[in-house]
Amino acid sequence: MILDEIVRRSERRAALLPATFPEPPSRIHASLAGAIRGKNGKNAVIAEIKCTSPSGGMIRRNVDMAQMAGVLAEGGCVALSVLTEPYFFGGTGQDIARVRSAVNLPILRKDFIIDERQLAESRALGADAVLLIAAVLGARLPDFVDRAADYGLEPLVEVHNPEEVESALDTKAILIGINNRNLSTMTIDRSTTRILSKSVCREGRLIVSESGMRSADDVREMKQYCDAFLIGSSIMAHEHPRKKLEEFVCA
Repeated sequence: MILDEIVRRSERRAALLPATFPEPPSRIHASLAGAIRGKNGKNAVIAEIKCTSPSGGMIRRNVDMAQMAGVLAEGGCVALSVLTEPYFFGGTGQDIARVRSAVNLPILRKDFIIDERQLAESRALGADAVLLIAAVLGARLPDFVDRAADYGLEPLVEVHNPEEVESALDTKAILIGINNRNLSTMTIDRSTTRILSKSVCREGRLIVSESGMRSADDVREMKQYCDAFLIGSSIMAHEHPRKKLEEFVCA
């Protein structure tokens, strides 16, 4: 299973991290939850900068991270997601610093977090939020949610089934990401958000629908079930990323 291999690689990467990281430069924290709540009547889109993926292969070559961040900020996204996993997604931690140099939007570090040192690293790199995957962390999820907050990071807890939703709701996480992609098979089913959103909404958490948004029609269909969308491949693969993003934002 590809997820198992990604996690094994992440464990090796984490094992090489130092015990401590320097404090990041002082700045005003940009809240991902606050940005979603302040969407001003438009669709809250977290635009994801990624170059490749296990399911789609090469998405976009020779991406200038700072320039792309500026383009997407102009397109109206409420935040940026930066994929930092190197082996399967072609990212690097330094991409966060490059994006941070260009925008003041909230930055979500999207990676496979399995070690507390990755949280310290995320803060040092300039991230405002981190993705925590319920399927990866299992019983450790509540502790990682708490530790992320200790580092001044907002956790976006990713779930895909009812059991993971229950686990996420037992934590203090405000942001719950419902991944329409099955990480075991890499298949996408947008009904995952429709089905799982009910119990998340009842608890007053913010719902981010992840994966599978290819057109403005998809967003119009799904926006009643969530507070925000995380969209990457459809934007990054388009000839004009800003134009594609604007379609989602204004759908």
